[in-house]
Amino acid sequence: MYTITFNFEQKGIERRTLTEIEPDQSLLEIALKHDIDLHHNCGGVCACSTCHLYVNKGEEYMEEMTDKEEDFVDRAISPRLNSRLGCQCVLHPGDGEIEVTLPDQTQFLGE
Repeated sequence: MYTITFNFEQKGIERRTLTEIEPDQSLLEIALKHDIDLHHNCGGVCACSTCHLYVNKGEEYMEEMTDKEEDFVDRAISPRLNSRLGCQCVLHPGDGEIEVTLPDQTQFLGE
């Protein structure tokens, strides 16, 4: 089981820590199941960059980045060395602590 902490760049949203998270799910799926707003225009099939996030800790517990994912990360707004797509970060069997930061999601809403 995993413990995952979601940090938010968007002002006014408090950090959320989720515990007892089962493996074999993507960070996108986990976020959505816990009412954490993470855009996913393509439906989570690695065809856009709207579920872009930053993995601050625990990347070793998830699938490695593919060339296809890297291509879409390059198109994301403000990519960093720790950028990933939430739909592609599937947790391996096991346990550990993961910390991610979600970019300001209002950039997709035009606010």
